[in-house]
Amino acid sequence: MKEFRGRVAVVTGAASGIGLALCQRFAAEGMHVVMADLKDSALEESAAKVRSAVLGAQILTQPTDVRRWEDVQALAAATKAKFGGAHVVCNNAGVRTMGKIWNVSLEDWRWVIDIDLWGVIYGMKAFLPDMIARGEPGHIVNTASAAGLLAMSDNGPYTAAKFGVVGVSESLIMELREEGAPIGVSVLCPGRVPTNIRANSNKLRPSGEPVTSRPNNEGSRVVQTDEVAGMVFNAIRDDRFWVLTHPEMGVLVDKRARGILETDEIVKMTL
Repeated sequence: MKEFRGRVAVVTGAASGIGLALCQRFAAEGMHVVMADLKDSALEESAAKVRSAVLGAQILTQPTDVRRWEDVQALAAATKAKFGGAHVVCNNAGVRTMGKIWNVSLEDWRWVIDIDLWGVIYGMKAFLPDMIARGEPGHIVNTASAAGLLAMSDNGPYTAAKFGVVGVSESLIMELREEGAPIGVSVLCPGRVPTNIRANSNKLRPSGEPVTSRPNNEGSRVVQTDEVAGMVFNAIRDDRFWVLTHPEMGVLVDKRARGILETDEIVKMTL
């Protein structure tokens, strides 16, 4: 995509963190923005922040639980009714849980997979048919994680979901190219970015068990949410697939590839 003013961006998980930063950046670029998040989130307050930061911004808020196909269908319908359809769709909503694979409850496993993977699948299925039919330039952004490229211990459900997001995004870009559709795809793989994912997950986790983990690696580099939004915008504009917030993770990705082909080493995500 090269033209953004007057185009329409949809963002799930829009009330905070990377999602809110994406909305702010899209609005600053003159886009109409559809902000989706849970009904009891800070969605309206966050939309007010975007409107106050970008005077005249056209914002639609749509309460959406991405675990529910009906909610994501309603999000697509509301976008179509208000703005005529989406040009950019950011499937960004996410949660996490921590613990050994054998200790995490099945309920928590399903909760993470439903949001982090099925939410992405629902977003693609709900929006892409109309985007393809309209034939206008567009872009899908799926939020994975560094944990979608490099496994994490004590994070099995999250790692499984994010590996799935990377894989389905790769399949999607192949299929869109085969169809000749003018729609690009980017997969966002953040490293250490300060967001509310842990606090939100603590509040929402079905089992009620706290999302605890080891302390953050103090040696790792922090990238702020507005920087991530800038990276995503540039990837959409330049039609780039991979968005790695921490390019230094390339060393570990290379090491993992050599582990598969040469050394049999299992490489742990340490960012």
